[in-house]
Amino acid sequence: MSLITVSKLGKAHGAHQALAEVDMTIDKGEIVTIVGPNGSGKTTLLRCIIGALRPDSGSVSRAPGLRIGYVPQSLAIDPTLPLTVNRFLSLPRRRTRPAIGAALARAGVPGLEERQMSALSGGQFQRALLARALLEEPDLLILDEPTTGLDQPGAADLYRQIEQVRTQTGAAVLMVSHDLHVVMSASDRVVCLNGHVCCHGTPETVASAPEYRALFGTGTHGALALYRHAHDHHHHHDHGALDDPHA
Repeated sequence: MSLITVSKLGKAHGAHQALAEVDMTIDKGEIVTIVGPNGSGKTTLLRCIIGALRPDSGSVSRAPGLRIGYVPQSLAIDPTLPLTVNRFLSLPRRRTRPAIGAALARAGVPGLEERQMSALSGGQFQRALLARALLEEPDLLILDEPTTGLDQPGAADLYRQIEQVRTQTGAAVLMVSHDLHVVMSASDRVVCLNGHVCCHGTPETVASAPEYRALFGTGTHGALALYRHAHDHHHHHDHGALDDPHA
């Protein structure tokens, strides 16, 4: 039984057909990444999957009792508002100290409880959002461009953290990403979207698909070299491989 089954999904915004005939599934424990140019319907698809938008045609079915943890693309917090990480993680629902501590540790930022949200770096802020989603004990973690504003090593670190979360919790992960080069190494499957599903499959399959090349140019050799690189180096902790100036 898939966690999510999207079938012949269509969604229009006014006269603009954002999505047409989209089919995809997410199975237990897998990391699926949606890539596509701006305006390709990625966020619309996420919102349909979460249930925030109703499709015009087709359907989204969720496994019974499915718990989703959602990490938004960004969150504007008034910098003049005193808000500790601890308090932020207790909105909208009170959380126990041990639960908060465990979620922060799992998100890779243990001990951040008393820091002000406004004082966090970009990477710490994203991890605080990740911790908040993990408090839901999700079966499926959904992240909308989680590395916006992070540099490439920072992005690579966050993807490694997400892989670890999957390993530790068994949660499936659905990500929307622009970071083609980095995200390839963290995905089991990639769905290339441009209003419809252009191609999907393993990172290798997608990176060599002509439809993908047509959308993203031919600089995708870098993505695959990096993909192999990242996998070769996972065992050596040599993260320099991910910081490739030519990527």
